[in-house]
Amino acid sequence: MGEPIRILHVLQRMEAGGTQALLMNLYRNIDREKIQFDFLVEYPNKQFYDDEIIELGGKIFYNNVRNDYNLIKFQNQVKKIFKVNNYKIIHVHAYTIGFFILKIAKKFGVTVRIAHSHNNNTVKDNKFFFKKILQRIYPIYATDLFACSEEAGKYLFGKRDFNVLKNAIDTSRFLKNMEFRKQIRNELQIEDNYVIGNVGRLHAQKNQIFLLEVFKEIVKNGKKAKLIIIGQGPMEQQIKERIKELGLKDNVILLGNRRDMNRLYQAMDVFVLPSLFEGLGIVAIEAQAAGLPVVASTGVAKEANVTTNITKLDLYKDIQVWVDSILNAKLNQDSNIYESIKNAGYDVMENSKMIQEFYIKKFNT
Repeated sequence: MGEPIRILHVLQRMEAGGTQALLMNLYRNIDREKIQFDFLVEYPNKQFYDDEIIELGGKIFYNNVRNDYNLIKFQNQVKKIFKVNNYKIIHVHAYTIGFFILKIAKKFGVTVRIAHSHNNNTVKDNKFFFKKILQRIYPIYATDLFACSEEAGKYLFGKRDFNVLKNAIDTSRFLKNMEFRKQIRNELQIEDNYVIGNVGRLHAQKNQIFLLEVFKEIVKNGKKAKLIIIGQGPMEQQIKERIKELGLKDNVILLGNRRDMNRLYQAMDVFVLPSLFEGLGIVAIEAQAAGLPVVASTGVAKEANVTTNITKLDLYKDIQVWVDSILNAKLNQDSNIYESIKNAGYDVMENSKMIQEFYIKKFNT
């Protein structure tokens, strides 16, 4: 057998996030004698998945464009990568620099150039206008378009045709496990509490500040409860300060990034995802796989509704509506969770096979 086909994936960094979880789930389950993944990232520092990528046979090309904003330097470095490595397929997940990457890839003869959409909106910060321009021109040099959901595809690609590659999970890892529940609740000393969980980058998009406001009302009403937030990000200090201001230091547990999410979900009684927007919201699917009732914002794509155990609420609803939904969340025991998730198209083995066949077909065309 010859050398595997190497696919260059481009994204901000290989941190613990939804896009990265998708890529690693696919990477672990493809036939790596046929397909290998390499990664071009926009930060120079080591990240969450880097060691595993190296162990699986992948390469990581580090850049510093997100820190120095030097596009000329960045493009020159990208050109060097294409000069040395004979990539035929590039798969881009980074909107704001995607246009430049795909343009360079075309110039260097990369025949399959994939633009992928992972969100159904964007944060309206000081760079919003610049971001919107780059997002609009992002797919111009792409030969193929992918999205994690219909909403994410329509948001970025409009009326153009695109493929939906669902953010598949290994459902068997997350199925209900009472032993894990006992272990984690004991480790965190939360045995007799009502435990609310949230997983996501500590970022404005994920809306954890709003979650803290909701949780404050839950505690104020006398409920013996704990809030577990799992993730890291630029708003970590702001979130810590808000926890202190609300008098919740004894009730909120910040766990940072973790590799044992399959165990941590088991400790929760309800999972809450109040994101401003989500192309999909893979953590909501993992939580449902773990047998949890989920309360999510309407900003989370409808494709996350893979079981009957998810409730969607508008962020503009009165906070008390969120409080009541979280406290009254109950699991629909009649649903066959594994089959529901598989039938919705989130089985990692099937999706890995699909993308592998896509890459091979494109490579041989």
